[in-house]
Amino acid sequence: MAQSVPAAIPLQVPTPPRALEGLSGKMDRLAPTVLNQFEELSGQIGKLAPTTFDEYVRDFWQRSVLFLDILRERGNQRERMLARSVTSVLMYDSELVLRGDEFPRPVNYSLLRIIPPEGVEIDDRKRPVFIIDPRAGQGPGIGGLKKLSEIGDAFKAGHPVYFAGFTASPVEGQRVEDVARAYTIFLQKIAELHPEALGKPFVFGNCQAGWHGMMAACMRPDVVGPMVIAGAPLSYWAGVRGKNAMRYMGGWFGGTWADRMMSDVGNGLFDASWLVANFDNLNPANTFWTKQYNVWANPEQEKNRYLQFEKWWGDFVLLRGEEKQWMDDNLFVGNKFSTGQIVTSDGIHLDIREVKTPIVCFCSHGDNITPPQQALDWILDNYQSVDEIRQCGQRIFYNIDPKVGHLAIFVGTKVAIKNHAQFINNMELIETMPPGLYEIVITEKPGTGGSSEDEADDFDLSIEERGLDDIRAMGCNSLEDEREFAAVARISELNNALYETFVQPWIKMMSGPQLAGAVLELNSLRLSYSLLSDKNPMMRAVAPLAEVARAKRVPAGADNPFITMQQQVSKSIVDGFNLFRDLRDDLVERTFHAVYGSPLVQLSCGISQNSGPPRPRPGVLPSILAAAEEEKGRLKKKMGEGTPLDAAARVLVYIGKAQHRIEKSTFEALRKLLLQYPEVSPAEFKAAVRDQWAILAVDERAAIKALPQLLPADATARRSFSDLVQTMAATAKLKADGQRRLTEVLHLVAAGTS
Repeated sequence: MAQSVPAAIPLQVPTPPRALEGLSGKMDRLAPTVLNQFEELSGQIGKLAPTTFDEYVRDFWQRSVLFLDILRERGNQRERMLARSVTSVLMYDSELVLRGDEFPRPVNYSLLRIIPPEGVEIDDRKRPVFIIDPRAGQGPGIGGLKKLSEIGDAFKAGHPVYFAGFTASPVEGQRVEDVARAYTIFLQKIAELHPEALGKPFVFGNCQAGWHGMMAACMRPDVVGPMVIAGAPLSYWAGVRGKNAMRYMGGWFGGTWADRMMSDVGNGLFDASWLVANFDNLNPANTFWTKQYNVWANPEQEKNRYLQFEKWWGDFVLLRGEEKQWMDDNLFVGNKFSTGQIVTSDGIHLDIREVKTPIVCFCSHGDNITPPQQALDWILDNYQSVDEIRQCGQRIFYNIDPKVGHLAIFVGTKVAIKNHAQFINNMELIETMPPGLYEIVITEKPGTGGSSEDEADDFDLSIEERGLDDIRAMGCNSLEDEREFAAVARISELNNALYETFVQPWIKMMSGPQLAGAVLELNSLRLSYSLLSDKNPMMRAVAPLAEVARAKRVPAGADNPFITMQQQVSKSIVDGFNLFRDLRDDLVERTFHAVYGSPLVQLSCGISQNSGPPRPRPGVLPSILAAAEEEKGRLKKKMGEGTPLDAAARVLVYIGKAQHRIEKSTFEALRKLLLQYPEVSPAEFKAAVRDQWAILAVDERAAIKALPQLLPADATARRSFSDLVQTMAATAKLKADGQRRLTEVLHLVAAGTS
């Protein structure tokens, strides 16, 4: 898709002077000589030192040259990416379906159909999968960067796959709500293209695209199927003291005025590489040492992996200044989304409670960008009990990985096999569940040991009922914490007003396309790529040096004592960086609480120490309560009505509730049940299961006593029904309580036999 508006006039790199060209040529000719002299020097040192030192010195310089050449390839790779009108790291071919820049409210997004690789068979009756990648620094494609990915898992399961791609530069006047509205148009188009599909599109929203997708679901709940929001924050103030100091940075900078100033310097565009820099700063040991050290220490083994990742990591994009400001004011600093305080320009109230499709929150304890609290505490912001979730008719699931980092949540190979594949393969089970709060638990099957590289069958999935206390147990904000963040939001509003009045006019007067282009090109992250590419004449000597190094490559043995020393030095450097990080984070947190926890500061922001929460929890609307009572009355009337299908579903749900969890095997039993009634559609089947679950929730004892009324009086039919129930229950590995319930049901059925 062609870019509608250029990011800025790029800084033109002048043609290197002839003197530099000549110098580069001399370096090319001198390279072999320099290498030979270096080898002679190494040999002389070797005569004075043990052979192991000579071996290590040779290995050291060879690795250093190869590492420099890898950095050169990384820079050239980025230059090739920049030469395209649209960049993407998708490994799959695609075709354009819709262009977002042609919409009434144009955006720089497009809807792409991912073309299945050769040998992949697609079943058009299966619901399509729609994957949205984050536009939070880098370009699109991370959801399909590898074969084992969200896209790869969807293809393996036979689903059609669609993707939301975007260009590096936004469209003039583009707003966040325009992007969310574009998603709804994409979803509607996907549904039109697959009229025979068994359900609405299954949506993956990665990171920033998770809350973007949730906004779309709030706008048009009718077009969205089950949603997986992976590593996506929805409650931005949430966290635990002593961890994840990034949430305090808005307070450290006095709010969002600095981002507004950077957009003004950029002539209305915000360079999203600064967001990447924020991520890098969270782990300085990895950013400034470990990532590079691992490639330098093992250049042959790490080269391809490193270049593949850097192809995406260095693909920086731009945001409209208005987009970034809206995100800062309403989400990251304002935290208005999770309590329903955002209203679109056309009056749509963005209330997460209006989303009735299943919401799966996938997060990790190892994620320092979106810790579990930021991914899940929106549930606490909206509801006071699980009963309230049920009254709203919502189905909320969460799955927490114990250790993977933020990027691995949507790009990790092991995560794709274990988590994303299970979400896709069990999406019908997830959609069949009744309203409530659940945890998805994924475990390795005994004896597999995770040995299979790409076998999702090595894992079992179960769904367990949870309460709000399970969310609170992970840690959540106190009332004092909420007041501190509310003070930051109000000070941010004040500083923005001061900036807009006294500083912004001067910045805008000085800025323009030339300055914006220069600032863009001279950004430190962008320079780290361009200066180490062939754009720099001094790098032209690296390629011949690397060729010689590869030809004469002799790696040092793993038992070389100098390799051990090297590793010890590396560990010391990492420990030093980690100490710096911990001290920095502690200082940031202590300063934040000291400043914004001050009663004087809070009083100046109009926040009383005796007042309640600064963000009131959304109340349950009378219309919702009335609808819940009406639904309860309808279910009570249906207790003694129904078909043998309803009876079997009621029995299996009743037995399953004793297990306090629903497993894949239980759902497979329900699938077998469906085969007994071929005239019933899958949609009707899922509705029947949800109905029976709800009936049991209203009055379990009355529902079971009424069970014989759903069955024919014929003894043969009832015996067949009992045999069917026992066969299906046998697959569920019943515990004692489940076995007791099964016996109880069989006695009830037998007692009514005539």
